[in-house]
Amino acid sequence: MELGDSAVMESSNSKVFELRVKRSEPTLVGLAEETEKGPYYLSNLDQNIAVIVRTIYCFKSEDKGNEEAGEVIRNALEKVLVHFYPLAGRLGISSEGKLIVNCNGEGAVFVEAEADCVMEEIGDLTKPDPGTLGNLVYDVPGATNILEMPLFVAQVTKFKCGGFVLGLCLNHCMVDGIGAMEFVNSWGETARGVPLTVPPFLDRSILKSRTPPRIDYLHREFYEIKDISSTNKLYEEKIHYQSFCFEPEMLEKLKTKAKENGALEKCTTFEALSAFVWRARTKALRMLPKQETKLLFAVDGRPKFVPPLPKGYFGNGIVLTNSICEAGELVAKPLCFAVRQVQDAIKLVNDSYMRSAIDYFEVTRERPSLASTLLITTWSRLSFHTTDFGWGEAVLSGPVALPEKEVILFLSHGKDRKSINVLLGMPASAMKIFQQLMHI
Repeated sequence: MELGDSAVMESSNSKVFELRVKRSEPTLVGLAEETEKGPYYLSNLDQNIAVIVRTIYCFKSEDKGNEEAGEVIRNALEKVLVHFYPLAGRLGISSEGKLIVNCNGEGAVFVEAEADCVMEEIGDLTKPDPGTLGNLVYDVPGATNILEMPLFVAQVTKFKCGGFVLGLCLNHCMVDGIGAMEFVNSWGETARGVPLTVPPFLDRSILKSRTPPRIDYLHREFYEIKDISSTNKLYEEKIHYQSFCFEPEMLEKLKTKAKENGALEKCTTFEALSAFVWRARTKALRMLPKQETKLLFAVDGRPKFVPPLPKGYFGNGIVLTNSICEAGELVAKPLCFAVRQVQDAIKLVNDSYMRSAIDYFEVTRERPSLASTLLITTWSRLSFHTTDFGWGEAVLSGPVALPEKEVILFLSHGKDRKSINVLLGMPASAMKIFQQLMHI
């Protein structure tokens, strides 16, 4: 075994905890049966988000140890990859200069590891902590760009308490949150020997651009905002990561505040929380009144396409929508103003808008700009906790780190999953202000 990286984490009682992990040699997991070979098409919605997403799933059974965890999960991966065979391929570039998958059956990377502690010693798993949690996922050494990285990497880390953590590295160009959830849950079903509840629909050509392409909207999600507030300079400070838990009562309070004096007829939890966090972050970063600020978030396009995407669509079925306004207006006006911006952004998304976004990329090859932007990613509606490989449902699941400094993540929290954890990283001085603004 080789010694993996160790990580040091400061706990609340100021003791320093060091997570040490011993990894075995990585192996390649091929396909249990022969599958199609050759190029596999990725849609324009897949092209925009070729970033590696790292997540962990924690499992603990009262009456079942972790001795067989690695073997069971590895064997199930071999079988489930037959259904999701593009994940066993490698990324390439097509003649059009776009990302494409070469389905060569090279395989997913699999690593077994052992931690020198019990799972509880890791601390707060609801807060992204790349230093510590990074030991629970395997980054393939020597890969210098996205084309050199395998599409899928799994690590099973056994703890002394009998629990284990499954750490995954998955390229976002292959799948969005819904697709990832369906894949991991299918993997769990395979491990338990039950049929797949949602078999994957693999043909992404149904999202090809139109001929000729037709751009019917402005698509301000791609718009680059000038940073007149020197926010980028602020980010040279040490970044502090924090999670803020919004319990059901607080979320109701936010919705009530947004609707006070009859300003709004209705308001969802997502709309109220997104608006509240956008305003607070804008204040905390001390943006100048004339600074434009952009809110970006993904909308699930599966039911909004005409016809809707088939059940089990394997790929990215999400589209980014946006709202842009001046920072001064956003923070000076009541919460209902920000909520309206969010609502208008949601209303934008229909079949016509999504087809236009697909065509926009076809013509321009631009990617959404994150300058002076807040990008909200919502995992609170995804049931990753239902994943079960035979040790019961995951007791905890979540991200290892946030992909970009502009990203804020919403995660469901608590036994009934009615609370929402808001995870973000900010410059130290801005985080102090943001913490104060979180008191509703």
